[in-house]
Amino acid sequence: MAIARLRRYSGPAFLSYGFRPFFFLGSLYAALSILLWLPIYAGELQAHSVFVPIDWHIHEMLFGYLPAIVTGFLLTAIPNWTGRLPVQGLPLLALVVLWLAGRAAVFFSADIGWQAAAVIDGSFLFAVAAAAAREIIAGRNWRNLKVLLPLVVMACANGAFHIEAHVQGTSDISRRLGMSVAILLISLIGGRIIPSFTRNWLVRENPGRLPTPFDRFDIASLTISAIALGVWTFAPDSDISGLLLAAAATSQAWRLARWAGDRTLRDPLVLILHLAYAFVPVGLWLISASIFMPAMVPIAAGLHALGAGAVGSMTIAVMARATLGHTGRQLRAGPQAIVVFAAILIAAMLRILAVFIPYDGIVHAAGAAWILAYVGFLLTYGMALTTQKAR
Repeated sequence: MAIARLRRYSGPAFLSYGFRPFFFLGSLYAALSILLWLPIYAGELQAHSVFVPIDWHIHEMLFGYLPAIVTGFLLTAIPNWTGRLPVQGLPLLALVVLWLAGRAAVFFSADIGWQAAAVIDGSFLFAVAAAAAREIIAGRNWRNLKVLLPLVVMACANGAFHIEAHVQGTSDISRRLGMSVAILLISLIGGRIIPSFTRNWLVRENPGRLPTPFDRFDIASLTISAIALGVWTFAPDSDISGLLLAAAATSQAWRLARWAGDRTLRDPLVLILHLAYAFVPVGLWLISASIFMPAMVPIAAGLHALGAGAVGSMTIAVMARATLGHTGRQLRAGPQAIVVFAAILIAAMLRILAVFIPYDGIVHAAGAAWILAYVGFLLTYGMALTTQKAR
């Protein structure tokens, strides 16, 4: 059925499925934005943004890069849920252009005005939510309407980011809300795909202990994490936030341990999912520690564990697997992919280390590893993203 539906589309392969343009352009932007950020961080380049430099960096990671990857993932998953044609051709191109316009509007917001930038940039996530809602409702796939909630919350956080930056001079609640939504998305999606892909590989390649099926513990862990992140968003210095985050980190670590990741060492494509998810409990623990011991554990350590670590490595892991699976290629990580995975993990670990050892060389090394990971991803999977599905 899926092949028959796709045969009706005669346009360019690049616009045949949402993952193609958004994974490609999102990865290109991830590399480009850090390439720009390093000289901005060093004071050698001046952005034309109304955001202070750190806000521009945070915004473009949380509300620029991440929404592109989430959009590519959703627009590819929804046709499987609904049995309908994917969003493709001109409607998909319109979403891509809107996302690109948002990136330009934020970077040049000092020239066009913060209100115009906020409208252009903020319209993307609402447009994606509307497109997703239309497909889900038309396909009568009511149970998956819940995926719209994180999109809408992220869109609202993005709007609040623009307003806070204008009124206060820098973002505050909105940056924590955006990070919280990102981590909950990883917890929800990762909790579905990591045990499933691990189980499939183990049954075929390494029989024995399998991942524990989704049960009440997973529900409890997700609930604790949502509450902890919600309280931290609005009360970041509260001891209650610290205790809840520690509880959430512990439950997330236990949850990950139940997925038998230690038995996947022979398949980097599965192993990277487990290693990426490990940054979730690490980041939550570090933020909790920063509340109780701010002099020893700066908050930036936890934020970079969640941002560069969980978001960066999980999105690359998901993009790699989805690209192979949806372009008819073998689900195998070759030497180039292993370099990509190693680079993103090294980038995350170096960026966390740089918080404790304030040496600019470590920051630049982390940035170089990050750029290598995303350029490597494009070199490894760019052909698959831009050409017809393999047969």
